[in-house]
Amino acid sequence: MTTMTSAVTLPPGPSVPRAVQGAYALTQPLRGMRRLKERYGDAFTVNVPIFGNAVVLADPAEIKQLFTSGPDLVDNLEVNLGRVLGPRSLFALSGDEHKRQRKLLVPPFHGRRLAAYEQIVEAETVRELASWPDGKEFATLPSMMRITLNAILRAVFGAEGAEFAELRELLPPFVTLGSRLAVLPITKKGRFNPWRRFERMRRDYDAIVDRLIAKARPDGDDVLAMMLQTRHDDGSGLTRDEIADQLLTLLTAGHETTATTLAWAVERLRRHPAILRELTESDDLLDATILEVQRTRPVIDLTARQVKQDGFRLGRWTLPKGYNVLVSIALVHDDDAVFPHAATFDPHRFDGARPDLYQWIPFGGGTRRCLGAAFATMEMTVVLRTLLRDFTLVPTSEPGERWHSRGVAYAPAKGGRAVVRRRTGGEQ
Repeated sequence: MTTMTSAVTLPPGPSVPRAVQGAYALTQPLRGMRRLKERYGDAFTVNVPIFGNAVVLADPAEIKQLFTSGPDLVDNLEVNLGRVLGPRSLFALSGDEHKRQRKLLVPPFHGRRLAAYEQIVEAETVRELASWPDGKEFATLPSMMRITLNAILRAVFGAEGAEFAELRELLPPFVTLGSRLAVLPITKKGRFNPWRRFERMRRDYDAIVDRLIAKARPDGDDVLAMMLQTRHDDGSGLTRDEIADQLLTLLTAGHETTATTLAWAVERLRRHPAILRELTESDDLLDATILEVQRTRPVIDLTARQVKQDGFRLGRWTLPKGYNVLVSIALVHDDDAVFPHAATFDPHRFDGARPDLYQWIPFGGGTRRCLGAAFATMEMTVVLRTLLRDFTLVPTSEPGERWHSRGVAYAPAKGGRAVVRRRTGGEQ
């Protein structure tokens, strides 16, 4: 039961100025979190740019309480991804409005719709993998980006056309710039500000979406058509701004993070030949492998809430209104008390068992858990199954690739490099 009290009790944490903590967070994000946990325990207080005063959690019981607390107690951050995705994006909305919009967007990404999307993902995978070099090392991340971008574009808009080509050209640099701006404390002032370039790209995106809305078939079965058909309880439809911001959210969130996880999967499998051999012989371990890749290499490290009432009692702590609460996904996933031998890549830990969603949290949790989690899981399953069916992935004894920050997401520093051999007919 969540209780309220007036006395504030915060976890310990560093006392150096915000600027110093911010510089440390930017230059040593993952390593810095681990060092803070080693020094202060599984909850600590920080003061950093963008988030300000914040408590970082790595205790599953306190994380569960946070995720299950109502929006009257904790809800969306004041500074959120709406800065780059738009004020009508799910990432920007709070309370009842967030609940209403989320309810409208759930149907296209669950149930029987996923089966139809599988064919799209496999077709895009086969098309992209046809260009892979045989026996020559290359980075797989660019290919994974193209597969996931093309798949989400086709799922959202249906058929291809001129606007598809424009979006394929626009979205990769748009997402890269937006991802970096989302985590940097840069204001929109100044003549030569990167926000100006981002806003120009946003105007280009809006113009393309306007044309696609005008062309959309009212009886279509793609996501855009379903959004145009959707009605609120009062009978009103989604506005043009709502559609544009939600589509951008789906296109960006459904593209980069999934592609990055796939690149990490290649990187991990090449360094674990016994697991790779099992997957080559049978895909029975495939689901567990995807879970373990996401546990050991989560591409998003933080999910967050903001305290909305004074004296919010969270486990051992009592937090004041306005404090942010950050959940460190990597710290939970790396904890031996939560996942025995956590440093070991072992998909068998999930063989035949589903993870606890307050311990395994690559998609966040609670009412703000990633809307596209089922779609992303389907994509990863189809891409890896197709890759292992059509290619032999050559193992390596090289050290694992370092984590590289792309802004919001963490990718393998060398792009998930691979050497593959194309399978011939009948080869196992």
